[in-house]
Amino acid sequence: MREHRKIEHVGIKPSMRVGELVREMGKSGVFGAGRIAEAADVYRGMVDSDATIFMGLGGALVAGGLRQVITKAIKHELVDVIVTTGANVVHDLIEAFGGHHLRGEPFVDDARLRERGVSRIYDTYVPQRAFELFEDRIQPLLREVTKHDTRMSSAKLLREIGLRLRDRDSFIGAAAKRGVPVFAPALVDSIFGIQAWLFAQDHEIVLDGLLDMKEMIELAHRAENSGALLLGGGVPKNFIFQSKLLAPTPFRYAIQITMDRPEHGGLSGATLEEAKSWGKVAPDARLVTVIGDATAIFPMLIAAVLARGKRKKP
Repeated sequence: MREHRKIEHVGIKPSMRVGELVREMGKSGVFGAGRIAEAADVYRGMVDSDATIFMGLGGALVAGGLRQVITKAIKHELVDVIVTTGANVVHDLIEAFGGHHLRGEPFVDDARLRERGVSRIYDTYVPQRAFELFEDRIQPLLREVTKHDTRMSSAKLLREIGLRLRDRDSFIGAAAKRGVPVFAPALVDSIFGIQAWLFAQDHEIVLDGLLDMKEMIELAHRAENSGALLLGGGVPKNFIFQSKLLAPTPFRYAIQITMDRPEHGGLSGATLEEAKSWGKVAPDARLVTVIGDATAIFPMLIAAVLARGKRKKP
């Protein structure tokens, strides 16, 4: 049992930096404020111990405004491996190709939006023109990257695409240029998958999920000291955690930011402690779960970790 310390109240002042605010939140040490501050400490522990950091990007976080935050984490070496949904790939590439996401309303007549050619993700709007632009640009890219190899993992495909992007804010591009693999095991479960299927009608292309598995397991096997940062759940969370089933060492650190619940047995809300029973997380691992919206919490987390200095490689 941890020592029971007096709760200190959060102090704020004008022009306060995010790192300072998170440290103040840590003085209380309870509720959401305490969990965010603890998550920053655990994340910094991963960085300072030179852990291999696996980041899971569930949901449509790019459409929610986190694109540059993810890219910043890559550029500042705060992540070594990314597993994402197909949605985040699509929305990142839409912006890289010159498209945009729009602010909208969560409670609207969706049939009218359909008539206007607008698709809705809660209060983010995606104009039909963005998907048309995506199709115009992804089809030639698929032709180019499959000239010499038609069977590949999602990680290799996204690396080849990323190396051809000029947008500095693209997380797919930043990862490719810095050697950070980006896996999208369920890439076909997205608009990208539809475009790949259309491409496959006249061209040879095979997205080999077993190659993804091979590459991911090899990364997990080599990572003796490793940590997981999970934004949401779903396929990214499971793909990261299951990689440790065949590895000699489990995760020594894990952070998850989720709004789901564990009682129904779904993975997205499953506790990190539950992963100990599977051997995915070490019995003495440093764990913290933050219940909340990743679009609000993740930027604070990255800013707080960056405020403590750059990652030092041995």
